[in-house]
Amino acid sequence: IQPLLNKLAVSFMAEQDLYDTTITLIPKHFSLSNWKIAINLLNYKSTLINTIWVSILVSIIEVFVCCLVGYGFSRFQFPLKRFWFFCVLLVIVIPPQTISTSLFLHFRYFNFFGKTINLRGSILPYIMLCFGCMGLKNGLYIFMIRQFFLGFPFELEEAAYVDGCGPFKTFFRIMIPGAKPIITSCFLFSFVWQWTDSFYSNMFLGRLQVLSINISSLVERFGIYLAKLNGGTAIAPQGYSNAILSTGVLLVVIPLIILYIFCQRLFVESLASTGVKM
Repeated sequence: IQPLLNKLAVSFMAEQDLYDTTITLIPKHFSLSNWKIAINLLNYKSTLINTIWVSILVSIIEVFVCCLVGYGFSRFQFPLKRFWFFCVLLVIVIPPQTISTSLFLHFRYFNFFGKTINLRGSILPYIMLCFGCMGLKNGLYIFMIRQFFLGFPFELEEAAYVDGCGPFKTFFRIMIPGAKPIITSCFLFSFVWQWTDSFYSNMFLGRLQVLSINISSLVERFGIYLAKLNGGTAIAPQGYSNAILSTGVLLVVIPLIILYIFCQRLFVESLASTGVKM
């Protein structure tokens, strides 16, 4: 909590308070100018909307596909099952930066029925990766969901099969309702990681502005803002730049805190519905 309190205090300080050694948390000159500047430089309204819908879309796809794969690993036998699960573990261990060149070349020169097209600069390549379980942290979600389904009673599935349900109907009618806790957990993990991701966002989203990209260039934008404000030549003070950056970080974190408060009750209710005690 202490780092957040420090950032919160700095965000409300006027510039002269930033260099006053007698001030720790409570500013002498309360000001909202840092918030106004950060909101303006981040283009906050449109960027926030973009970040929300991208994060929700990616999270829903990732959780749905990983549930299918995790359920398959936990219940069905198929050729090279152990080898493919080893590949899932490799996805967890190996960072995505190691295949960044391959991803770039693959989607920059994407072969579409013999025709080469450039898919970079749009969300389509990222959606394709998510459907293929190669999105951000997908290996971890598959592992978590598989472990959860391994502890699920087999008798419920057997009863569903006796009543005439097939594998897909059993999955959607029996397994998914009972897996609300792990689905909620994976969705929150996916949403938060996508919210703060800069690797895939920089590589695929192109001109689509999201908070994780804009926050990385906030100090540079602040320097340009001061230069324009002062007639074309200005150097952003280090303390003032840090204050603007701290305010920008809060603008990224605050929606996540609201999301956590909103989803906490849902998560607890999901655990209670399955008989798990907190």
